[in-house]
Amino acid sequence: MCGRTACSLGADNLRRACAYRDRGGRRRQPEWIRAERYRPSYNKGPQSSGPVLLSRRHLQQDADSSERVLMDMRWGLVPSWFNKDDPSKMRFNTSNCRSDTMLKKSSYKGPLLKGKRCVVLADGFYEWQQHSAGKQPYFIYFPQSKDAVAEGKDGDEEWRGWRPLTMAGIFDCWEPPAGGEALYTYTIITVDASKDVSFIHHRQHRALPLTVLPPRMPAILDGDEAIRKWLDFAEVPTQEAVKLIQPTENVVFHPVSTFVNSVRNNTPECVAPIELGAQKEVKATPTSNVMLSWLKSSQEGSPQKKENDLPRWTSQFIHSPSPKKTSAGLLQQWLGKEAEPAAKKRKA
Repeated sequence: MCGRTACSLGADNLRRACAYRDRGGRRRQPEWIRAERYRPSYNKGPQSSGPVLLSRRHLQQDADSSERVLMDMRWGLVPSWFNKDDPSKMRFNTSNCRSDTMLKKSSYKGPLLKGKRCVVLADGFYEWQQHSAGKQPYFIYFPQSKDAVAEGKDGDEEWRGWRPLTMAGIFDCWEPPAGGEALYTYTIITVDASKDVSFIHHRQHRALPLTVLPPRMPAILDGDEAIRKWLDFAEVPTQEAVKLIQPTENVVFHPVSTFVNSVRNNTPECVAPIELGAQKEVKATPTSNVMLSWLKSSQEGSPQKKENDLPRWTSQFIHSPSPKKTSAGLLQQWLGKEAEPAAKKRKA
């Protein structure tokens, strides 16, 4: 599942981070639609609003279908056929959509066959690992290049800051029966969890507590070519686009504080790496001082970090997937030697 995300980049930086090449090979940045509605957050849950990419042709019929726009939409798809006057009266959860049933359920099949495909953007997403003492949250995201530790600068030809996670989604537009402003909403498509993170996602069936459900994770579109094919509904038919919906191993993760458990908490502490067993922030080292100073400066200002500040997480805090390690081996890696600092448990 995917029930919580973070997207802390400001509107302008997010636009720059989503730069792409159009059909003619020109480098472009997607235009924001109603950018004033977007609010960065370290802790987004269903029913909140979040940024998505979509083809401009959905909003402008004569536009090039390869042209992209950014839009703030509400998380939790409300199908266009919903005939109540209040979307909150929906009796089913549409924040996630299973890949194996999305062409069977009317809420998703309709918009999907109409090409209403979008890319949901985030710094990363949270998942909780169940164990005897409770639940341990983890933050999962794309591996970052060395350039990502530096702020992206306005003069840079290419974005060199944090690489956003790009998740496949479906959107729809609902209009109130009595009239009023149209509501754009989305759902995140989920797939079987990849081997390296599957140990985090094990969960129990609500009606059958002794039944363990197969782990799920967001369908991640890795690379601009995958994003292009998913968004360009005029050139890539549904039957071809759904082939992109596959698990990916190209993610890394680190444990975070249970502070993130409450969706009301919205500060950098939500994404800060912790030392397992201690439930505290990792002590500063020469290679972690930059990240920790970023977190400190962000908290001193306001609950929202400054638009141009970026996470400066270093490899010592993260788990990088390795094809040679089993899920059990990964779990031992995180929960092993209690006396050993977290920074030394994993070398990138």
